[in-house]
Amino acid sequence: MKRFFFLLLSVAALPVAADSASQELRTAYYNSFDPAQKPWNPGQALNIEEVFKNYRYYEIQSDSDGRLTVTLYSQGQRQSSEHYRLQPDGALHKE
Repeated sequence: MKRFFFLLLSVAALPVAADSASQELRTAYYNSFDPAQKPWNPGQALNIEEVFKNYRYYEIQSDSDGRLTVTLYSQGQRQSSEHYRLQPDGALHKE
């Protein structure tokens, strides 16, 4: 009975695992972030070593559905995090 229950749980988790795998996150780092730009353009992405030496930098994670998570770091410490969605006209909408 325990094996059947474990098998049932494993099979039930498969669609969730497959769905989360299809939502590949891309992470990039920037010196600045301006959500008011229309159309929004993040600018040139930098590697973590380039931005880490700055006092403040932004980590932007995006997925294939146009959702963004923008995290502000100051002196290497996470300060805040906000969520946005990229609109069809290129503007960002805060969630």
